[in-house]
Amino acid sequence: MLPPQDIKILIVDDQSPMLRIIKGLLKRIGYENVEIAENGMNAWATLNILKVDFIISDWNMPVMTGIELLEKVRKTKKFKDIPFLMITSEATEDSVLKAIKSGVTSYIAKPLTLETFARKIEEIFS
Repeated sequence: MLPPQDIKILIVDDQSPMLRIIKGLLKRIGYENVEIAENGMNAWATLNILKVDFIISDWNMPVMTGIELLEKVRKTKKFKDIPFLMITSEATEDSVLKAIKSGVTSYIAKPLTLETFARKIEEIFS
């Protein structure tokens, strides 16, 4: 496993306050190598330019949703093994099942807490 400072994380969310919260939580647990994208389309462009080790994405965004991004990532040989954490208010059983079927690595329903966030990331990288 790479040390936290060597892991490049892509955060995808159309809400700038949420981007700041996730970035702040990551920093508190030792992850500072972060890129941001405002929607799935911008995230896709970033993936094709930079080497990304981990994707954290919201579900509901304009242009390309988080689930559409996840499906595109999983269908692309170059990116299919990148861990993908969905953080969303979409907490229905159908939404969770759709994310699992689409290949999500882990899933967090909002509201987001540091404890849950840190535990999920630890599980992903262990």
